[in-house]
Amino acid sequence: MNSKENSLQNRDLLDQYSLLDLPELCGKSAGQLQSAYQHGALSPVEVTKAHLARADMVDTALNAFSLIDREGALAAARASEERWRLGTPLGPLDGIPVTLKDAVTVKGWPSRYGSRATDAAPQRVDSPTVSLLRRAGAVLIGQTAIPEYGWKALTDGPLYGITRNPWDPDLTPGGSSGGAAVAAATGAGVLHLGTDGGGSIRVPAAFTGVVGHKPTFGRVPAYPSSPFGTLSHIGPIARRAADAALMLDVLSGKDGRDWNQNPLAFSPPDAAAQGLAGARIGLWTEPPAGALAADVALVFDEATALIGSLGARLEPVSPPLDGALDLFHLLWFSGAASVLRGVGAAARQTMDPGLVAIADAGTRFTAADYVAAGIRRAEFGAAMEALFETCDLIVSPATTVTPFPVGAEVPPGSGLKRWTEWASFSFPLNLSQQPACTVPCGRTAAGLPVGLQIVGRRGADWQVLAAATACEQLFLDR
Repeated sequence: MNSKENSLQNRDLLDQYSLLDLPELCGKSAGQLQSAYQHGALSPVEVTKAHLARADMVDTALNAFSLIDREGALAAARASEERWRLGTPLGPLDGIPVTLKDAVTVKGWPSRYGSRATDAAPQRVDSPTVSLLRRAGAVLIGQTAIPEYGWKALTDGPLYGITRNPWDPDLTPGGSSGGAAVAAATGAGVLHLGTDGGGSIRVPAAFTGVVGHKPTFGRVPAYPSSPFGTLSHIGPIARRAADAALMLDVLSGKDGRDWNQNPLAFSPPDAAAQGLAGARIGLWTEPPAGALAADVALVFDEATALIGSLGARLEPVSPPLDGALDLFHLLWFSGAASVLRGVGAAARQTMDPGLVAIADAGTRFTAADYVAAGIRRAEFGAAMEALFETCDLIVSPATTVTPFPVGAEVPPGSGLKRWTEWASFSFPLNLSQQPACTVPCGRTAAGLPVGLQIVGRRGADWQVLAAATACEQLFLDR
């Protein structure tokens, strides 16, 4: 096992070739690999070796990983190879290389949450999602980088350094699941586990040109509970929507350790779930904070015109967003205060100053403020659900901006103060707990990827993913 805590070491690789050009074995989907394993055309061991080599290369160039577990991955791949030889695979993920964000616990790996203030000792138990993936036969190749405690929609911090965007290494990949998104975009793993408390799956998916799905809250079990409470969701990142759906199906298992998990059974994937033809789609184009950049708006408008060409009925929709930013800040900053409550003054000096600042702000809210925020959030969530009385899905830009220079919390010169102001199409859906999937929908004149976000009512993950699959194909064919 090779653990790494330093920052970018070698960017010469970026001058030799594009890491977005994938080797054959690293460009295959989970479905393609499953078929190849079944017919003996490929072995999980050779595929895993290719992805491990790719992970090493991507990490050296872009600093996407906090740990690469070569020994553990190859042992799992050999076991998978034997199961496929005997015709007894554990399921569709058997032998598929997977990465895990440093925000879930993995037996035998340290869980640092991107912070020097945490214990580097290996964990003794798997979190629910890791247990589900192991039981499905997934090959866990490594742990991906995050900012400290995942506090912002960027991926840089004092422990792991700066993670960079494969489209331009001077730009941020977004975050906080930025390491996972970079790994997805560059073929270092097929499926990637992310978390999303205010856009942390969807923002980096948009910034790196991949698919990211934030499920309905309670679909995917979590333990231990996040200090950011029920804002935090766990979900998949992948290069294709079908792979994200495949991973979500496995992640949707029950685990009694998660008291917040929905006790009702969610419907299984439905191959006949509605796509785009005839769908009533609400167009959400006004963010609750910041302003939509002209280059993003242009790509989004072209994408929605294509959706309309398939027979979808698009009408403007106005979510009830007054006060949403302040509401999110109260809950998010209070969560940060909880994270730092037991951290001493000396340890705080080693932490991201932005995290410390919002934690300090969080200490100024009272218990009564927090309870009142919960009531306001419930009212907001009900109003967001009511939007679906007149539409089947809602689409919006995934972000208001394109990737900007690394090391900055907001685009330089924008006048914005916090990441929430440019990620303002994201955090409202953490408040409402509705499913939302980001798919790449085109590129700006500068060549940077733009994401389109698809939103559904709570529980409608498969409808959202069916639409994401249809959109993905539509945009690829353009």
